[in-house]
Amino acid sequence: MSENRDIKIIEAILFASGEPVLEDDLREKIYNKKNIHEYLNMLQNFYKERGINLLKVGKKWSFRTSADIKEDLTIFKTQKRKLSRAALETLSIIAYQQPITRSEIENIRGVQMGRGSIDHLMQIGWIKPSGRKKIPGNPALWITTDIFLDHFGISNLNDLPNKEELKASGFLEKRSAIATITDIANKDELIIADDIDSDEENLDDFISNN
Repeated sequence: MSENRDIKIIEAILFASGEPVLEDDLREKIYNKKNIHEYLNMLQNFYKERGINLLKVGKKWSFRTSADIKEDLTIFKTQKRKLSRAALETLSIIAYQQPITRSEIENIRGVQMGRGSIDHLMQIGWIKPSGRKKIPGNPALWITTDIFLDHFGISNLNDLPNKEELKASGFLEKRSAIATITDIANKDELIIADDIDSDEENLDDFISNN
């Protein structure tokens, strides 16, 4: 009886919430707290063939329209968001090397950058500051967000393509790692502006540990 009640509580909270809900918050609302993963898996399996799916992004859960019918429900055309090559390279470096400082990003890219790339990525919600590095000057450290994971259809950072996958696809020779992530997510919102050429050697450096 309590199991059925717990599942109903989780389902109701996720339906009523306008944004993804932390798993810990869901656990606090149910009686059999140790069974939270079992209940979420049951709901996920129940909804996997329906019009909405239960998805986990980072440490949060939410109901989303099934990818199979998403285009059928689109009313307004998605507005394209222009990002410069510099912003895309900055994002990919942060994704693979986080937490990382701005100066470390510049060292990898081999060029100085203005605040535009960081500011734009932060406005979109794809990166955020995460404390400061304990070195002279205490520079801010940058990491990606759950919004980044959600946008590119990635459950966690372990789903990012590794160096071997990038080389096999040929993207290391032609464009930055984030372009591969974009293709994997089947997104068309990003337009790469060729304002700065990518450096294959630098790209090898920043993904070499992945």
